[in-house]
Amino acid sequence: AAEKELELLNVSSPALAEEALEKIRGKMEYNLRPVLNATGVLLHTNLGRAPLAAAAVEAVKGVGASFSNLEISLHSGKRSSRYEHVEELLCRLTGAEAALVVNNNAAAVFLALNSFEAGKEVIVSRGELVEIGGSFRLPEVMASSGASLVEVGTTNKTYTGDYKKAIGEKTALLLKVHTSNFKVLGFASAVSASALVRLGREYGLPVMEDVGSGVLVDLSRYGLPYEPRVQDSVAAGVDVITFSGDKLLGGPQAGLIIGRKKYIDRIKSNQLTRALRVDKLTVTALEATLRLYLDEKKALREIPVLRMLTVPGEVLQRRAEALAAELRKKLVGEWEIDILHEKSRVGGGSLPLVSLSSSQISLGLKGVNAGELAQRLRKAKPPVIARVKRQRVLLDLRSLKEEDDRELLETIVRTFSSSGMRKNGGGS
Repeated sequence: AAEKELELLNVSSPALAEEALEKIRGKMEYNLRPVLNATGVLLHTNLGRAPLAAAAVEAVKGVGASFSNLEISLHSGKRSSRYEHVEELLCRLTGAEAALVVNNNAAAVFLALNSFEAGKEVIVSRGELVEIGGSFRLPEVMASSGASLVEVGTTNKTYTGDYKKAIGEKTALLLKVHTSNFKVLGFASAVSASALVRLGREYGLPVMEDVGSGVLVDLSRYGLPYEPRVQDSVAAGVDVITFSGDKLLGGPQAGLIIGRKKYIDRIKSNQLTRALRVDKLTVTALEATLRLYLDEKKALREIPVLRMLTVPGEVLQRRAEALAAELRKKLVGEWEIDILHEKSRVGGGSLPLVSLSSSQISLGLKGVNAGELAQRLRKAKPPVIARVKRQRVLLDLRSLKEEDDRELLETIVRTFSSSGMRKNGGGS
């Protein structure tokens, strides 16, 4: 068998030269580079979650290429805080008294918990002890922060009385975690943020809530299920609120901490804040993203993840029809090109029960395994990340920006018009 394979190898000088040239090109390319996300998962963690708005990209280009007033006041000429560039915006958009930004939401939760008295108890519902992702689990994060975990209730039902019974002399904090990456349905009960705040006020205890995805707009107004907004937690009186910057907020990776000034000031003074701080590029991208939210219509139009979430299904259908028509004209060979209507997902641990209507272009080539087609697309320039189902490559338009359609078309045609599409007998 090995001898037969050797016979099939093309060892001619031109072939070897082309292979060597291809390897050299590969070594010269950046390891991290843009891809076209045709998976149908909008906040794909492996693909970097939320793409930035054009305004954020432009702002980063300007600040990244120059010196900046990151920690100097242009008014007084004295040293200032890097957080001032976004704190007022966060407070204006959410109604919070103060704000802080760190490098991701796991760090935000860790830092906030660590800022309360070490060794003290934090009470949390057993049904909210989530795994954040990548095996980072809330109990372990809490233990690393120095907090002592006290679980109350059961997996599916927790009542205010459960928290009340657990409060003692060592209690430092009541914690609520929004289970944004899973849902408990059926025979279930959870304590609302407002009820927990009332209990906290009764016992003189602060309440912290991790709201996860960081929604700032009412998604139910755009045909999606209602997802609690960050503003709702502030209005309920929660003292410390943490959430992500690169999920439904649509900004850069960051952990945002907002709430009552006396608690945020305590967190700011924690020595670990410096170790977890964000750089100038994150601050810049976050500020530009937050500014778009000052006009909700503009945010929906210009923040990619919000636009992808709310684009009507009929628009995706028209885009799919146009692309499929072009591919049928330009691809040579026994191709099968169809339009499907499978569901897309939000991803990134956000809105786990939401299935989004979408349109996909289904590609198949007689005699060629779909896995090989998908691999060729991943090696294209730019790489196209698709999914394979029922021996077809599916290109989902929900996770692609409309302005990417032309590039997607040209990439597919260029990739499969080149020589070397070897039929491997995998079938279609």
